[in-house]
Parts: sequence; C-alpha cells; structure tokens
Amino acid sequence: VLGVDPKKAIAMSLVVVGITSLAALVAHARAGNVAWRMGVIFGLSGMAGSFLGGICAFFLSGRVLLILFALMAIGTSFAMLCGSQKPAAADAEEFSSANGRLVVSEASLVDAEQHEHPLWRIILDGLIVGVVTGLVGAGGGFLVVPALVLLAGLDIRVALGTSLLVISMKSFAGYLGHALHEKIDFQLTAVVSLSAVLGSFLGGYFTLLVPQQVLRKGFAALVLVVGVLQLVTELMA
Repeated sequence: VLGVDPKKAIAMSLVVVGITSLAALVAHARAGNVAWRMGVIFGLSGMAGSFLGGICAFFLSGRVLLILFALMAIGTSFAMLCGSQKPAAADAEEFSSANGRLVVSEASLVDAEQHEHPLWRIILDGLIVGVVTGLVGAGGGFLVVPALVLLAGLDIRVALGTSLLVISMKSFAGYLGHALHEKIDFQLTAVVSLSAVLGSFLGGYFTLLVPQQVLRKGFAALVLVVGVLQLVTELMA
C-alpha cells in the first residue's frame, strides 16, 4: 500500500509488531492474561528461530516470502476454526469480576503455568514458529496464538496475552536477522508503530469484554481473510 519494497516491508513489520506487542502487553499483564513462564520459554526459543529465519529470508524473493505468509495464515486459521474448544460454560467460570475489571481466574493461570508438555516440546515449538515468523516477517500472532491454544492448551484470552510477550521477543530477534542485509525507513516505521500502538490499547480493552469463543472465531476469520487476500494478490501479480 505504501510502495515499500517487500523485503524492506517485512523487516519494518517486525519492528512495528515488536513495539506494538510490548505496548499491548501492559494492559493484558494488568488484567492477569499472561502465562509468564510459558511465554518466556516459548519466546527465548522463538528468538533463536526468528533470527535464523531472518537470515534465511535473504535467499528467497519477496514474492515467495509473501506467498509463504499467505499459505501459513490460511493453514493456521483453519486449525483455529476446526480445533477443539472449551464449552461456553467453562469460559464463563474462568473469569470473575475484581476491582471493577475482568481477570483470569487463578486456577486458569495455574493450569497454564503447569503445562503438561515437556520442556523440549515447548522449546521445539517455539523454535519452529520462530523460524517461520522470522522468515516471512510476521511477528507471529497468527502462528503463536494457535500454537498456545492448540499445543499448550491455553484459553484464547491467556493465549492472546502471552503471545504478546512471545511476539515482542521474536520480532526484535527477527529484525536483527533482516538487518544484516536490509536497511529500513526508521521514520516511516515510527509513524506506523505509533498508529499501531494506539490501536492496540483499544484492542486490549475489547479483549476483556468479548466472549472466548467469539474471540477465537473472530481471530481465525481475520487471519483467513488476510491470508486469502494476500495469496490472491500475489498469484494475480
């Protein structure tokens, strides 16, 4: 849309997503929607993978990278739409009112932190998602959230909050990989980042008000639309 070269746009997007994720993380952390232990483990392994993916991006054309992005977005959206979901009653029970705001119940966060997956599985998942997101330039929301929901068993609200921690870590690592071979327009990046941060505050507020099933389906539908539009655009180019 802004006429930026695809490879430069990918590198810029990592910076924008990293800054936006850090800003949005504040509201989710205050609401108790972050599984910190899971996020740090997943994020550290994702940083290594994202840095590697950023370096590998040098060997692929911008069009190939965008097509890969579209295919992965479509695939993960279907995984979110078709994956198992907790019943609405369970969703209602996991949240309670405290001090005038909605928070995740203590039991929900305990379950999130005491995950059933072994450490090596968390590291491997983070590494794979990191490589993919560093390669295509997405901060990883469209992959991290489904991974945390489908693989780690977090509910959608905790997955969204935790993903912001993971995404911010991976995004900056991925940018460092791209920075070895791409220079970006820092002024344009700053303007886009500021706009995105303002939008993230509004999004964080609505996350507390919208039911879990609606959030999950809405997120998946949005990713699907973005993926299909991107794929059609690249195939028709």
